[in-house]
Amino acid sequence: MITKKLELINEQSSPLFRIMWVHNASEPKRRHFDNNICAFHIGNGFILSVAHNLRTESSLLKSIPELIYQNEIIPKLNQEQIELLDKCYPLDLSTNKRYINIVNHTDIQLVIDCFKNINFDTRWITLATRDFCKPHLIVQFKEPQFYKDVNLTTHFKSKNTAFQEPSLNRHTFLIELQLVEAFYNEDVALYQIVNTHADIIKRLPFIEVDFTVLDDDQKNFYCIQSAPGGFLGRLLNKAKIEGFLDHHGTFGDRFGGNYTFEGLRYLIKGYFRFGSSGAPYVYYDTENMQFKANAVQSEACPIQLSINNNREGNFQYVNALASPLNIVQKRIETHLNKTTI
Repeated sequence: MITKKLELINEQSSPLFRIMWVHNASEPKRRHFDNNICAFHIGNGFILSVAHNLRTESSLLKSIPELIYQNEIIPKLNQEQIELLDKCYPLDLSTNKRYINIVNHTDIQLVIDCFKNINFDTRWITLATRDFCKPHLIVQFKEPQFYKDVNLTTHFKSKNTAFQEPSLNRHTFLIELQLVEAFYNEDVALYQIVNTHADIIKRLPFIEVDFTVLDDDQKNFYCIQSAPGGFLGRLLNKAKIEGFLDHHGTFGDRFGGNYTFEGLRYLIKGYFRFGSSGAPYVYYDTENMQFKANAVQSEACPIQLSINNNREGNFQYVNALASPLNIVQKRIETHLNKTTI
């Protein structure tokens, strides 16, 4: 089984990827990456991750279409705020967009406050819908070819979708995604690869899903997540289902309204790093001799301790909450059955 374990963390065979929201994807010198989240390919170009990051807010807009700037932002600002944004977002007439260019560091918070004060919706789900940015699957290799295949690499035709990052010692390939459906209560999101050659999709490693609710005596249970110290490496670590929850929690959203996390969850014991949301929990199916995805890392589970008789701020995160894929099985399968590559 050690060979199959190592395959789960090898860049040439791992189903684990990252999703990032890319601003100005077709303009390399103005490209920005935000909203990093773990994700995994379940086949046929479908990607699973969490949903809670979709309704969090971006701190700074990296570019603004001029039409939106003039019609939805400027009318709500006072003269001082207009002068600030005009300075920090100069207009490029060739693209009819305004790009962030903050020279004075003290202006950053003032700009953030401007958007908050006028309640401009900067949630990632909204920014993607309005073409401020788009979610992309980030695929990276030490070598310059996409999965060591020259023919596949030729499908990435420009620096817009394939480029070297010397500071990371990696070659990065961008694959565009669209959100298929977000299951907010269950904290699961389903994406699909779009505007991408079929051969690229077929080559991406994937992991089969098993929708069974596992018992707490499950052996060979693991989490595939980003390695400690950064997001480039991968880590496969043992995990244990320690219990079950009929979960209920609140997630804040000042634009769309707060919503609840609810339903069945695994209580997980084992290492998980912050930033591992969206990572798959997998188990080894001994009968078929393969790993299968069974749940998605959702939340940290804080255990509050008293230190020197003071509980405030004393949280130890020794457990995690995972969403078993069983709770969204029918809805996921409905989408999977609609599409074939």
